[in-house]
Amino acid sequence: MGLADDHADAAHVHLIACDEARNIRRGYRIERSVDLFGHHIVDWGWGRLGTAGQSRRVSFADDDEARRFVRSLLLRRGTAPRRIGLAYRVVTSSDM
Repeated sequence: MGLADDHADAAHVHLIACDEARNIRRGYRIERSVDLFGHHIVDWGWGRLGTAGQSRRVSFADDDEARRFVRSLLLRRGTAPRRIGLAYRVVTSSDM
């Protein structure tokens, strides 16, 4: 099982990838929620741990689209060992 299989339905996922010897300290977070108008919001952020980093937010008409989008973000994080030589690990994950 990978990140996407285990955490695609979570409302909040926080991942980190750290290797002090190679000076790698990356953080990644994904939050899925519903706003007051019933739109499904996915808010995600990334960057070096200890910095403000970057973030983005998208809105979806239904929950299935939002879950698919979260799954695609997690699938990309799952390729980290091939891209940066280090896997992300889950720090926190919670369901809606």
